Amino acid sequence: MSAAYSPTSHSEHVVPHFHDEALRFLRGLRRNNRREWFEPRRPIYDREVKAPMLALIEAVNAGMMDYAPDHIRPANRIMLRIYRDTRFSADKSPYKQHIAAWWGRSDMEKTSGAGYYLHLSGTEMILAAGVYMPAKDQLLAIRRYLLDRHQEFRSLIENRALRRRFSLHDPNALTRDPKGFPANHPAAEYIRWRQWGVTAALPAEAALHSALPRTVAAYFTLAAPLVDFLNRAIAPPSAENRLRKPSLPPLPLY
Repeated sequence: MSAAYSPTSHSEHVVPHFHDEALRFLRGLRRNNRREWFEPRRPIYDREVKAPMLALIEAVNAGMMDYAPDHIRPANRIMLRIYRDTRFSADKSPYKQHIAAWWGRSDMEKTSGAGYYLHLSGTEMILAAGVYMPAKDQLLAIRRYLLDRHQEFRSLIENRALRRRFSLHDPNALTRDPKGFPANHPAAEYIRWRQWGVTAALPAEAALHSALPRTVAAYFTLAAPLVDFLNRAIAPPSAENRLRKPSLPPLPLY
């Protein structure tokens, strides 16, 4: 990733936060999750939901040069599709009930590795960071990494500043030690996990404030050491970013 960050034109002249109309649209989508409702309202979605989300991503990207430069991608690659994959689901609702973004490592597949997540629904905004449903090779790599570095991980996941703002994400833990790993190891608790991360739920109205990019940056910066640790288990940092250290911005209202 080049040290020079140049935003795309997606968000030109669009404020990086949302308006009441976005929340009304998302609440309406929850009640009317069908194409016949969505398509006539697509201009509202494009103007009030999609455009501000792209603008927010651009604003967050600019700040990530200080604490997560390996996670910067073009905004349209960070924003997730609102369309659901219904191929293997009994629920055939065509749309997600939220708009979402995932800042994964730029040198990894879009949804793999450790990263930063944001979604906005009509009722809440979720901020999260970590590894979720990793592929088998990444799951194994993280478990092996934890064998010798469990104390470092414990200090990160239980950091007081982090846990004042975030809760532990459901680790989806195994009930017994995974095959091939020693029993009664000091890292056993963490090795049984299948997901490693933290999450925070804010009121949806937090997304309406002009301070939204600062709010997101403040949460993500707190989680950056945890994300970096997990990605080191999977792949080393790029050479140009290896020595960068995050600076902690003050947390705004939310």
